[in-house]
Amino acid sequence: MGCCGMLHRTNIGGIANIPTGEGQAVEKYVGAKLHGLRVTDAKLNYHGSITIDADFCREVGLKPLEYVEIWNKMSGARISTYVLYGDPGSRCCILNGAAARTCQQGDEIIIASSVFCEVDDIIKLKPRVLVFGEKNEIIDRITYEVFRRADNSLDMAVSSELSDNSYGFPASISG
Repeated sequence: MGCCGMLHRTNIGGIANIPTGEGQAVEKYVGAKLHGLRVTDAKLNYHGSITIDADFCREVGLKPLEYVEIWNKMSGARISTYVLYGDPGSRCCILNGAAARTCQQGDEIIIASSVFCEVDDIIKLKPRVLVFGEKNEIIDRITYEVFRRADNSLDMAVSSELSDNSYGFPASISG
């Protein structure tokens, strides 16, 4: 079926509307991530969403109106909303509408999108991650990569453009 193939909605275990493929179960995986982005504004009287510099979105593959999860590293708040593209090069990260109540200007957040696919297809994903400094400058570009080991079990690697791998990620994380 593949990540981009047709998903069927079914009733599994009494829970309706769960996407499934024709063979394996379809599961939710990380599609892209913006890590450590600082909130530049919060606009309560706006019609919902998060506005993010379009350049950041395009680099990791976030699409306009795509739903994302947002985790506030300062308060622990967790919300979901959809993406609006901000001005390219602006380094903006603006929480709008009700989402503005969960973050303050300067808060450090993590934004992650999701993709639904079969377990065999996660090898094809290779999600991109941008890591940000205090002024929303990109300080690293990371790629997550899942692969099969010789015994057919899944494993993953985290590759970084930083030569010193200062985040402490293991080169390979057993799964």
